[in-house]
Amino acid sequence: MTVVLAIDQGTSGTKAVVVDDEGRVLGAASVAVRPSYLPGGGVEQDAIALLDSVLQAGRRAVASAAVPVDVVTLANQGETVLAWNPATGTPSSPMVVWQDRRAEGICAELREHADDVAARTGLVLDPYFSAPKLTWLRRNATPAGVVTTSDTWLLHQLTGAFVTDITTASRSLLTDLETGTWNHHLLGLFDLGHERLPEIVDCDQVVGTTTAFGGSVRVGGLVVDQQAALLAQRCLAPGEAKCTFGTGAFLLANTGRTPVRSTAGLSASIAWRIGGQSTYCLDGQVYTAASAVRWLEQLGFIGSAADLDRVAAADAQGVLCVPALAGLAGPWWRPDATATVTGMTLSTGVPHLVRAVLEGIAAQVAELAGAVAHDLGSPLRRLRVDGGLTQSRALMQAVADLLQVPVDVYPAEHATALGAVALARMAVTPGLTLEDAVIDWTPETVFEPRWSGEQAEDFRGRWSRLAERS
Repeated sequence: MTVVLAIDQGTSGTKAVVVDDEGRVLGAASVAVRPSYLPGGGVEQDAIALLDSVLQAGRRAVASAAVPVDVVTLANQGETVLAWNPATGTPSSPMVVWQDRRAEGICAELREHADDVAARTGLVLDPYFSAPKLTWLRRNATPAGVVTTSDTWLLHQLTGAFVTDITTASRSLLTDLETGTWNHHLLGLFDLGHERLPEIVDCDQVVGTTTAFGGSVRVGGLVVDQQAALLAQRCLAPGEAKCTFGTGAFLLANTGRTPVRSTAGLSASIAWRIGGQSTYCLDGQVYTAASAVRWLEQLGFIGSAADLDRVAAADAQGVLCVPALAGLAGPWWRPDATATVTGMTLSTGVPHLVRAVLEGIAAQVAELAGAVAHDLGSPLRRLRVDGGLTQSRALMQAVADLLQVPVDVYPAEHATALGAVALARMAVTPGLTLEDAVIDWTPETVFEPRWSGEQAEDFRGRWSRLAERS
């Protein structure tokens, strides 16, 4: 039996689970790490606090499981970066989180190269991705040491290795989409041509050992958090898609062994690479999902996310909301967009506003699904979902209504970790296939559309026009 410690290092904290071959969770723990939201679009995390959350969550999960661990795996945020000293491992900057917008000026400087960047990487020239933030760090933090994504630093702390996995590298704006290798032209474009670069490894590789969680244990099966969730939900065939509702909402669709370059405002990247063979995905992002819910909490409209269904009105009574509290990602790519609410009257109350925010999140997911359908040439037949906000029946029903497809809710709270578990098992088990490594599941709940197609089309049209003005 292979026992895996899977660490899911996310925006709002770190979750760790110990899982056996049957997918049973033997131990689990979580440690919160709240980002700081700064004037000018800055979003940062304390690097040492983030590392401590990884160590604490992992150790608590292992202690709870009370069994030896055979392999440790890490799923990371993907586009969060920092500067650090490779000789000492000491951070030279805070973590600059994927939501950070301070590199907008760098992207503006390179705007004439946007088509070239997209052709090489499959990505949009936007500060969401890693390279602009790395350049921003060099200009504003320190010229010394190295600048990397968070996974490279965490893995160096755990193993001493200097690596990044292929899925994380494919989110950087610095690699070729087809080959998954560093592109020297792009490195020069972002003024990163002289940087020391981590080795890019496959998702089923062992990269070293660690003693951080008791005894010497192999580390492998590395992946970005959203690709891990795509894998956990068994989106193994082209056209199958999932959406994770966390700090943001992230819709990914498997496109198979050949990359599909979006003409509808989505990104294309590597879903996973196993045995040297890449599988690709299209993806779109909603920057504020749970973070929009936390905004409702800060306003005093709800006490916590658990209150959403109790507080939300059954009907928004004409109130529309575009919750672009951190700009709009694909398919608009409008970092300057701001939140917009319209349709309020003297009879509008908190319940209508809460409902409108939930419908605004769902509407963005529907726009992403429409973009996927455009790029793949056929609509999604159903959507698999995971993440904390799937506990809101109001939100999930809104997603089903607006997409006009069934929505399958993943039955476990650890989709990201369980996707990484599958890759870790492959890293230490020669001959294990992907289909056998991924744990089977059946939906906890299925939400069927209740709206007619005409209702959904009317709402999406009105909402989309409002989004264009945000």
